[in-house]
Amino acid sequence: MSDVRHVLVLPDREAAEEAAEQLRDRFGVTEEPQLVRDALAGEDDAEDAQWLVVVEDAEARLDADRLDGFAAEWDGWREAP
Repeated sequence: MSDVRHVLVLPDREAAEEAAEQLRDRFGVTEEPQLVRDALAGEDDAEDAQWLVVVEDAEARLDADRLDGFAAEWDGWREAP
């Protein structure tokens, strides 16, 4: 099986941290999601950054549609591969 990586794009660090915590409870994610600050092009202000929650899904068991809805709870989205 090939490795699958889901990337959730969220508006701020607080949303990303909360989503990362809830992934374990709601989706049974066992590996700690990686949080990555994604500064918008040309912006130095920390307020103008999105946060990415990277979820490894080696067994390809997470449902993309459910992750879309999950990210939307924080005004975010799931990046399509």
